[in-house]
Amino acid sequence: MRLRIATFNVESLGEPKSGGASLEERVAVLRPQLLRLRADILCLQEVDAQHEGRGRHRRLAALEALLEGTPYAACAPITTTSRSKGGPRDKHNLVILSCLEIASHQQILHAYVDPPQFRRSHDPAAGADSGGEPDMAIEWDRPFLYALVVLPDGCRLHLINVHLRAPRAAFMPGGKGSGGAWRTMAGWAEGFFVAAVKRAGQALEVRLFIDRLFDQDPEALIAVCGDFNAGTHEIPLRTIRGDEEDAGNPHLALRTLVPVERTLADSRQYSVVHHGRPQMLDHILVSRPLLAWYRSVEIHNEALGDELVTSHAVRGTPESFHAPMVAEFRFDGPPQTPDPQAG
Repeated sequence: MRLRIATFNVESLGEPKSGGASLEERVAVLRPQLLRLRADILCLQEVDAQHEGRGRHRRLAALEALLEGTPYAACAPITTTSRSKGGPRDKHNLVILSCLEIASHQQILHAYVDPPQFRRSHDPAAGADSGGEPDMAIEWDRPFLYALVVLPDGCRLHLINVHLRAPRAAFMPGGKGSGGAWRTMAGWAEGFFVAAVKRAGQALEVRLFIDRLFDQDPEALIAVCGDFNAGTHEIPLRTIRGDEEDAGNPHLALRTLVPVERTLADSRQYSVVHHGRPQMLDHILVSRPLLAWYRSVEIHNEALGDELVTSHAVRGTPESFHAPMVAEFRFDGPPQTPDPQAG
């Protein structure tokens, strides 16, 4: 049996920007990318939802338009939902599309890590409104999405779809002026610190959830996919991967996760281009038991634009500035060592 697991940040798929590409133009660019993946399981990030009318839940109408006429249209989407209103969130939903049976699924937000409390600086340089404010709770921007997938041979695959906070300063009351610029460098630094806590904190929650899975089954088949907004050696990835040398305990080696892009040449390991610098921010991490069945990985970055340069030159481009990524596994024979030249 062949299994292809893919991840793709479709970059705010929803209402077009004023003067930018229409939804039809976005679909014309993005749909061939989805078809090329030939995925059995597809993890998407940044899927927006549209209003269905007053008193009704939002609907993933833009996603439905994108999937129309593709094999993915037959898959019932598993999506994050609004905690207050139910139904999909207005912005940046996580979506899982699977042609295989999903036995159960859930979104996870502060189930294992409470929001850290942060007391803002009393230094007036940090911002006009910061001094004397009460402690603020630092909540993650969005949940992560979990699905238990039933493979044809009866095995269970634990699939996690994530989109961690980008390393950009978070909103701070009174921190910015009317033009959107930060009032002070100290205020920006506080916002940047809060953003780092959000990103690292949610990575911790993902790792704690993974450890629960390993507690139940030390040989669990686990894949963590998505936009991590971090490279392999940055804190969020190190937290989720749990490298043996970080723990210093040889008995925990089976609990480590492996980034499958490592089987590609260094020059091909990038999913985003930022100001001329290729970066690997999207990943598929797999448990050691699942690695036994891994065969190859593809990162479709040939047409990738520069997210900083292109976004300034072209308003409302139909492209995503993230490359789709797909890993292939085969369960129809004995495990093999992946070919370093594969993909």
